[in-house]
Amino acid sequence: MGTHSSQKPWKIDFFRFRIYLREKYQVKHAYYYIGYMQDENRSLYAKIQEAGFILLFRKHSIKMVGQKKGNVDSDIIFDIMKKLIRKDVFDGVVLISGDGDFRMLVDFLIEEKRFKSMLFPNKKYASSLYRKLSPQYYNNLDKTDIRKKIGIQK
Repeated sequence: MGTHSSQKPWKIDFFRFRIYLREKYQVKHAYYYIGYMQDENRSLYAKIQEAGFILLFRKHSIKMVGQKKGNVDSDIIFDIMKKLIRKDVFDGVVLISGDGDFRMLVDFLIEEKRFKSMLFPNKKYASSLYRKLSPQYYNNLDKTDIRKKIGIQK
């Protein structure tokens, strides 16, 4: 969503983005959280999976589907904490978001030496809570050089 609201809107090429994550951050398993499944988006889901992402959908009551946004933040936080508690093997976390709801998680993962990077889709909309985050822990996907690597080529 952040790339669409950029000053110069652009779209991510899921295949190129997955390669970027693997090569730049050594991401072996890339999870893509989505609000809920909609039949009209099945081709998008297929494209995301074909690119190598593991899709995870948020469960909603039938009455709520279509009435609110996906709200996957708590699912992401819970899944990461569950992996830590169960002592699952993983080197670190790369989050693609600018949402301030993740700041406590980011701080904890840095403390635990389990955090690699926060990738902001659109720096303009990144939460002010990240202003004091050390530059070693974030990058902006809307930088020209990164957009060239992961954007859909026209």
